[in-house]
Amino acid sequence: MKDIKVLGTGCANCKTTIALIEQAAQVKGVPVKLEKVEALKDIMGYGVMSTPGVVIDGKVVHAGGIPSREKIEQWLAAP
Repeated sequence: MKDIKVLGTGCANCKTTIALIEQAAQVKGVPVKLEKVEALKDIMGYGVMSTPGVVIDGKVVHAGGIPSREKIEQWLAAP
Protein backbone atom coordinates (compact mmCIF):
# COMPACT_ATOMS: atom_id res chain seq x y z
CA MET A 1 0.00 0.00 0.00
CA LYS A 2 1.30 3.43 -0.94
CA ASP A 3 1.06 6.20 1.65
CA ILE A 4 0.19 9.34 -0.32
CA LYS A 5 -0.17 12.84 1.08
CA VAL A 6 -1.52 15.76 -0.96
CA LEU A 7 -0.19 19.03 0.41
CA GLY A 8 -2.35 22.11 -0.04
CA THR A 9 -4.70 24.51 1.65
CA GLY A 10 -7.85 23.25 -0.06
CA CYS A 11 -7.72 25.03 -3.41
CA ALA A 12 -9.39 23.63 -6.54
CA ASN A 13 -6.06 22.30 -7.86
CA CYS A 14 -5.52 20.35 -4.63
CA LYS A 15 -8.99 18.82 -4.84
CA THR A 16 -8.43 17.91 -8.50
CA THR A 17 -5.09 16.29 -7.63
CA ILE A 18 -6.73 14.14 -4.94
CA ALA A 19 -9.49 13.07 -7.35
CA LEU A 20 -6.96 12.16 -10.07
CA ILE A 21 -4.88 10.07 -7.66
CA GLU A 22 -8.00 8.27 -6.38
CA GLN A 23 -9.17 7.52 -9.95
CA ALA A 24 -5.76 6.31 -11.12
CA ALA A 25 -5.32 4.08 -8.07
CA GLN A 26 -8.75 2.55 -8.63
CA VAL A 27 -8.11 1.91 -12.33
CA LYS A 28 -4.68 0.39 -11.62
CA GLY A 29 -5.93 -1.60 -8.63
CA VAL A 30 -3.26 -0.12 -6.39
CA PRO A 31 -4.23 0.22 -2.74
CA VAL A 32 -3.44 3.69 -1.39
CA LYS A 33 -3.80 5.52 1.87
CA LEU A 34 -4.60 9.07 0.77
CA GLU A 35 -4.24 11.92 3.23
CA LYS A 36 -4.81 15.67 2.82
CA VAL A 37 -2.29 17.92 4.58
CA GLU A 38 -3.61 21.48 4.95
CA ALA A 39 -1.58 23.00 7.82
CA LEU A 40 0.97 25.43 6.40
CA LYS A 41 3.64 24.46 8.92
CA ASP A 42 3.27 20.80 7.91
CA ILE A 43 3.42 21.66 4.20
CA MET A 44 6.53 23.79 4.72
CA GLY A 45 8.02 20.94 6.77
CA TYR A 46 8.27 19.02 3.48
CA GLY A 47 10.01 22.01 1.83
CA VAL A 48 7.09 22.55 -0.55
CA MET A 49 6.57 26.20 -1.41
CA SER A 50 3.94 25.85 -4.15
CA THR A 51 0.90 23.63 -3.93
CA PRO A 52 -0.45 21.17 -4.62
CA GLY A 53 2.41 19.01 -3.48
CA VAL A 54 2.43 15.20 -3.50
CA VAL A 55 4.38 13.05 -1.05
CA ILE A 56 4.58 9.29 -1.59
CA ASP A 57 5.99 7.10 1.18
CA GLY A 58 7.66 10.14 2.76
CA LYS A 59 9.28 11.48 -0.43
CA VAL A 60 8.16 14.66 -2.22
CA VAL A 61 7.49 13.68 -5.84
CA HIS A 62 5.64 16.77 -7.08
CA ALA A 63 5.04 20.42 -6.21
CA GLY A 64 3.10 23.18 -7.94
CA GLY A 65 0.28 22.50 -10.38
CA ILE A 66 -1.86 19.50 -11.13
CA PRO A 67 0.20 16.42 -12.04
CA SER A 68 -0.66 14.64 -15.27
CA ARG A 69 -2.49 11.32 -15.20
CA GLU A 70 0.58 9.70 -16.81
CA LYS A 71 2.82 11.00 -14.03
CA ILE A 72 0.42 9.71 -11.36
CA GLU A 73 0.31 6.28 -13.03
CA GLN A 74 4.13 6.19 -13.02
CA TRP A 75 4.16 6.92 -9.28
CA LEU A 76 1.66 4.14 -8.64
CA ALA A 77 3.62 1.66 -10.78
CA ALA A 78 6.93 2.34 -9.03
CA PRO A 79 7.91 -0.26 -6.41
